[in-house]
Amino acid sequence: MHSAPGKESVLILMADDDEDDRLMAKEALDEARLINEMDFVEDGEDLMDYLNRRGKFGALKDKPLPGLILLDLNMPRKDGREALKEIKADRRLQIIPIVVLTTSKAEEDVLRTYDLGVSSFITKPVTFEGLVDIMKYLAKYWFDIVTLPPEVEGRRNERE
Repeated sequence: MHSAPGKESVLILMADDDEDDRLMAKEALDEARLINEMDFVEDGEDLMDYLNRRGKFGALKDKPLPGLILLDLNMPRKDGREALKEIKADRRLQIIPIVVLTTSKAEEDVLRTYDLGVSSFITKPVTFEGLVDIMKYLAKYWFDIVTLPPEVEGRRNERE
């Protein structure tokens, strides 16, 4: 199990329109024996509603915001690039680390997402074992090595 002593489990939010990819990510998290809770949204519109506790996500108002977002770039309604730009422009949300996890290998996507403030860019592995390894490395890095910003929820009141 990952989570350094004295550190709480951090919620991971994955934004990906591919149901198989979402299922594989959840299974990879379990396979990696990580204690992190994982929530999922299917597109950039739902991602923004989730983060802003709007619409069908209004009931999450008292739940902490995610400590890490895994973001696919190619999604319907609002793609990952647009959502990333919106998140990084919002003072309350911009401190949430975002890792792009996508099938894209386009240099333009890599450059543009880093310009927009993404924390890391990872091309999705082609095997389940590769995804398990990625989840282990992500958890080790983001939850054991890195010091994450204090609870994001504290910024909620600054905007209201």
